[in-house]
Amino acid sequence: MYQNLPPLYWLVISTGMKISLRWLNSYLDTPVSAGELERRLTDQGFPIEDRVEAGGGDVVIDAEVTSNRGDCLSHIGMAREVVAGGGGRLVLPSYELGEGHDRVELRTEVANENEALCPLYTARIIHGVKVRPSPVWLVERLDAIGLRSVNNVVDITNFVLFETGQPLHAFDLDRLEENRIVVRSARRGEPFRAIDGSEHELSENMLVIADGRRAVAVAGVMGGMDAEVGLETTEILLESAIFDPPSVRRTSRALRLASDSSYRFERGVDPRGVESASQRAACFIHELAGGEVCRGVIRVGLDLSGPKVVRMRVARCRSLLGICLSTDTMVGLLGRLGLAPRRVGDDTIECTIPSFRLDLVREVDLIEEVGRLHGLDDIEVRDRIEIVARSVQPAIAARQALGEILIAHGYHETVTFTFLTPEQGALFFPEAEAPVLVDDLSRRVGTKAEPMLRPSLIPSLLSCRKSNQDVGNDHVRLFEVAATWTRWNGEVMERQRLGLVCDVPDRNRGDASLQMALCQLRGTLEEVASRMTGREGITFEPMEAPHLKVAARIAWEGDVLGTCGVIDERLQDVFDLQAPVVVAELDLPALIKHYPPSHAVRPLSRFPGIERDLSVVVDEGVEWRAIEREILSAQPALLESIRFIAIYRGKPVAAHRKSVSFRMIFRDRSATLRHDQVDGEVTSVVGRLKKQLNADLRE
Repeated sequence: MYQNLPPLYWLVISTGMKISLRWLNSYLDTPVSAGELERRLTDQGFPIEDRVEAGGGDVVIDAEVTSNRGDCLSHIGMAREVVAGGGGRLVLPSYELGEGHDRVELRTEVANENEALCPLYTARIIHGVKVRPSPVWLVERLDAIGLRSVNNVVDITNFVLFETGQPLHAFDLDRLEENRIVVRSARRGEPFRAIDGSEHELSENMLVIADGRRAVAVAGVMGGMDAEVGLETTEILLESAIFDPPSVRRTSRALRLASDSSYRFERGVDPRGVESASQRAACFIHELAGGEVCRGVIRVGLDLSGPKVVRMRVARCRSLLGICLSTDTMVGLLGRLGLAPRRVGDDTIECTIPSFRLDLVREVDLIEEVGRLHGLDDIEVRDRIEIVARSVQPAIAARQALGEILIAHGYHETVTFTFLTPEQGALFFPEAEAPVLVDDLSRRVGTKAEPMLRPSLIPSLLSCRKSNQDVGNDHVRLFEVAATWTRWNGEVMERQRLGLVCDVPDRNRGDASLQMALCQLRGTLEEVASRMTGREGITFEPMEAPHLKVAARIAWEGDVLGTCGVIDERLQDVFDLQAPVVVAELDLPALIKHYPPSHAVRPLSRFPGIERDLSVVVDEGVEWRAIEREILSAQPALLESIRFIAIYRGKPVAAHRKSVSFRMIFRDRSATLRHDQVDGEVTSVVGRLKKQLNADLRE
């Protein structure tokens, strides 16, 4: 409400609902005492903050109202709660709007340029009014709840606000340029002088009520001095509207302006109460200030939909409340709230939600109302509770085990932002997939959020690595389990992934250091796969990747788990990293789908094994998996395992050749091996490597 009041008034804005007992009882067929009112409201979830004895035997009670109950920020709203809590009947005021012959469209027009922030705007015209002091009864009503009387027109808008909960505002029509209203966004830096005398510069995300030239009110917050109603006013434009609650809240805080109107608009108002409140105020103005109400109303905005219908399962209500209420009892309690409940089948109650109950949208909301009216104090508090023990879900257990493995390998878990800049994300899109752009996010939430949902975890982890670099942290190992997004054939696809980033151990050793880092990463991934599946057999196949200069595809039994490798120079430059790092990204569902693994247990061998370390010189293009395959093809009967050790390049190994070192472990589970038993099998392996891979045994 935009009230013409002294500046001091605006320093005290109610944070609850001040209820005049005398005023409240005028809407009840059976008046209640102050004590009874306090008891009922407290039992129904409206704690009493204060109680003051007012003049003329009246009592003013300040009740706390939760933010979802905007319908209770009025005397009629509180009267509904009193009726719901103790029976009786609500007595609504009766009035009949008498209209003249002049049509409202001939005297003004309304343009709504922002229906998103102003879903509904109505305007009425009352001409020939006489602004003067209010009658004693009206002054006393307002004085009881702490409002100072201004004049009959402004006092009427205040009265209707605290009666119905719908904020109103009266403009002096003759002071509106071009005699019209424009609901629009403010212009950047647009000046505004509020009726409390404060001056402000508005911004583009604020909604204003303007005339043909300037802003005359900040929508839902406060009116301006340029069109306020004064003693010389004879033509009234009466505004009744709905404004977007988040917009009102942001504007009120940004301008540090608050009013009883903004307090209610922030919590939502009854869409069907907009016109009835306007009619009520127009009747009062005609009665107390004279004049004639123009025929009709200008209405710009949404068409009101039918009432919502919400269903509640009786069994679900009993389960959540923990008490066994009969269906008839539930129907009776909901009926006291005016929800017109009716039984549908044996287990369902269907309610028609009144337009003023904006908080009732789900089944659980109805269950809460049943519990509230039944009485929370009447719900037994049990000193024991039953807990049903359920087995751990495999996916959750797998995530926990995954974290334990990686932490044991020296990795730290991160939680990073899901947004990237286009430059950071451009290198990570799979072929035929497109980015998920959110370039309107900053406009919608007023932030500088980056305009792309990440297609990969690697850029997020590299940004985190850069932050560690900036503060001098070396030997960093990071991992994250989170979602990535791409667009395929127009549909947004979300994938859960595991990402890893690992520093090279010694930057000064060049390729040897990168090789060591890759070996360490491979070892980590092999243990992860082994612990997730219970079996060995993970493979690494060379591949091309746009953001990696050395890359491998990670697979297990035909399932592609992901990729790993060394980032290339271009990616290193994009993230401003001083040295390359090794990375890996795996598809989480494919990795953990076999968890928990099944293990075949056998007793430990009582006999020692024999280890043989060999180094063979092969061509540069020969991969380790080829060497491993040929060793197994030789079918050494006593071979227990093969383990890669290292690769050496340089003298005395010839150019374009390399030395690959590996360890073979032999064991006989029934007897102690002799070296001469192993010698033959080693000779067979070396012979096959020489024949198939042109390998030479390096002494």
